[in-house]
Formats: sequence, C-alpha cells, structure tokens
Amino acid sequence: MFRLEEYDYELPAELIAQVPAPERDRSRLLLLNRQTKVSEDSYFFNLPDLLNPGDTLVVNDTRVIPARLQGRKESGGRVEILVLDQGRNGAKNDRERLCLCKASKRPKVGSFLFFQGGGSGKVQHLFDDGKMLIQFEGAESVLDLLRENGRMPVPPYIKRPDDAHAAVDRQRYQTVYAKRDGAVAAPTAGLHFTEDVLERLQKRDIRVVSITLHVGYGTFQPVHAADIRDHKLEAEYYRVEEGVAREIRKCKDSGRRVIAVGTTAVRALETAALENGSVEPGEGMTDLMVTPGFSFQVVDGLITNFHLPKSSLLFLVAAFAGLEVIQEVYASAIRKKYRFYSYGDAMLIL
Repeated sequence: MFRLEEYDYELPAELIAQVPAPERDRSRLLLLNRQTKVSEDSYFFNLPDLLNPGDTLVVNDTRVIPARLQGRKESGGRVEILVLDQGRNGAKNDRERLCLCKASKRPKVGSFLFFQGGGSGKVQHLFDDGKMLIQFEGAESVLDLLRENGRMPVPPYIKRPDDAHAAVDRQRYQTVYAKRDGAVAAPTAGLHFTEDVLERLQKRDIRVVSITLHVGYGTFQPVHAADIRDHKLEAEYYRVEEGVAREIRKCKDSGRRVIAVGTTAVRALETAALENGSVEPGEGMTDLMVTPGFSFQVVDGLITNFHLPKSSLLFLVAAFAGLEVIQEVYASAIRKKYRFYSYGDAMLIL
C-alpha cells in the first residue's frame, strides 16, 4: 500500500473535465460507505438529504488569487508568471514574491518583465528548483496588480484557450464561501456548493463551519518517491479559529459526525488535533502527509473530487477509505463516465 505504482490508473482524456458543470450543484456525486464498501450514484444537490441532522461540515474558506500573469521579457520573448507567495503578512510595501516562470529561455537576474494590462517585475534571484524572486511594480500592492491583470491559476491538465474561459474561471474556480485571499489552487470539493445547498443544510440542522488552508503549488507537484511515505509536501498556511474548534469538539463529544469538505480541510483539522487528539484553535504552517495507516482523530466523513494518479491527494483518500476500495470505486467511476479532477464530479465517503 506504500508503493507509488499502486496509485496509478488509466483515465481516458475525455473524462478530464475542461470546464465546470453548467450549474455547480448539478455535478454527479458518488456515495461510498466505508463499512459496507458499497457505492451508489447521486447528484450533489441531494447532499442535504444524504447527511444527518447534527452533522458538522467543515469547509475551507481560502480564496484563490488570480496569480497568473502573462507578458514579455525585455528581449520581447513571451513569459508567464505564477506568483506563489501571496504575502500574507499584508504589508502594502512588500513587493517581492516567489514565482514560477514559464518562458522559452529563463530571464536573467536584474532583467525586467512587462505584464499584459500593466505592471512590471524585476528578477531579483534565481533558485535551483526553477523558482525565482521577483520585485513587482505598477499597482498599490502586488495583490492589486494580480486582481487587475491576473488570471486564475487553473491546473495544467485543463487545456483550452484562456481568453474564452477567463471570465468563467474567475467565478467558477472559486467557492461561493471563499473569503480569505491566499490560495493558488482551489479547494475543489467546495466548488459544487451553492447558496441553495447551504440553506437547505441549515434547515436540516447540519452545521457548516469554516477553517482556512491556503492551497499552494505543491498540490500540483508530481510524486517521484517509489515509497509514498518518502514524499514531502510543501508547507501551507492554515488557521482554525477558537469558535470553530469549540464547535467541532462539541460535535465529536456528542457522538455526531464531522465531515470534511476536501482534502485540505482534512489536513488542517488533523494538524490541529495532532497534539492531544482534539481540535485546538491555532494557525501556522502544515506539511502533514496522510498515507494509509494514518490515525484520523477528527474526520468521520469526506467530500472530495476524483484525483490525479500517483498524487498525494489520492494517498489521503486511500488512507481514509482503503486503497482497494478506492481502486474499485475509481474503476467504476471511469466505466460510468464520471468527470474527473478540479472541474469534475465529487464523492461523499461516510
């Protein structure tokens, strides 16, 4: 269960969702019972009726930054920048950011980049891992520059013309409850929620509380370790507020279920419970890697999308539901032509 090859599978290219479903909650939802290992098909708009009164849903309220900038180098060559560090200290005059750069030839230290729509950046330092440090100019803050000229950092497996879908991505590659700026990838399990679904959950006495984990570029990084336990995740910022921690403890103490919306919510909750097994308020950086054998202290259920082969997200789902079960469920989902990955369908594992 720790060999990377065990997490590989063949996926027809046509099942990689390139655009979101016409309506968020009209995506399909595969239900999986961990005890019986039985699965069935439904739709996301049925979620309130599939949960129990008293359940607590924990969502990730991170907000995706339009962190992709396109432009040109001083030489005239095309360049694309992905801003990785969102400067969460909030300093308006802090204009240096860690970035990834896509260009035919890597820019030199001291050279300038000029971005579409306005703004520029000076290359301050080049790192061995392909990243670079850029000092930005052209707006009151780096965040303002990205909001004005940036594009949403949809994953690399979404391959279609940016211009035709930029407006759609601005709206749909973002959850309806997003409020804390800082992510460079969406917590995709939450993309299926609508205001109507949230209202119906409330009417059924199903609590929805928010934590924060700013999803980083590491979510896209391939795993190369033959033994998945040797893979290292890049640390990501998380925050669990005192009132939310108290609400989750109350739910657990009453014998009711805590259901995480997305693998990011799982990692934040389980990080917050590492010391004493109970969720405590706090914030910091987490590089928690969840693989089979992990002892879940908080999470009783999971809403999640279908993940890439050989990915750390798939390791976590297998740890929660069992590797063989997930292998069978994924094979069934492929046969039934579920839509996969960020803009794809979802699973509810209980």
